[in-house]
Amino acid sequence: MIVFDLKCGEGHTFEAWFKSSSAYQEQREMGLVTCPFCDSAEITKAPMAPNIAAKGNQKAEATKAQEPQNHMAAGDSGELSKMVAEAEKFLTGVRQHVEKNFEDVGNNFAEEARKIHYGEAEERGIYGESTKEETVELMDEGINVLPIPMPKKADA
Repeated sequence: MIVFDLKCGEGHTFEAWFKSSSAYQEQREMGLVTCPFCDSAEITKAPMAPNIAAKGNQKAEATKAQEPQNHMAAGDSGELSKMVAEAEKFLTGVRQHVEKNFEDVGNNFAEEARKIHYGEAEERGIYGESTKEETVELMDEGINVLPIPMPKKADA
């Protein structure tokens, strides 16, 4: 798997994962790579900082302890509430885009993703649910998946 920082024609930057550099190029040429903010297919690679691997003689626990943790703090609760509301709005837009453009396979996500990957089922965009373990296994097999937090529907 490879991650690219991408930029659309409107100036939005975002991150996307691909099986390989050629997979990115093929998907981009087919118009499958679009901006999650504005749905533009005018996509280019943004400048990226190299990811330098740690020394091979370091213990895994030490390396893991050095990994950045995601945290958020705000000067006041109003600012934090605004940031949470903006994140929820963005994720709601992502959910709506996925529901409109992908097939819901429910709890059969891991099984269906494998069938598509190995050519046993029609190639198409799908979404659904899988356990953390299933998701890791899919990634280990080289199957392109993107775990995303999905806010509940307003009517749910």
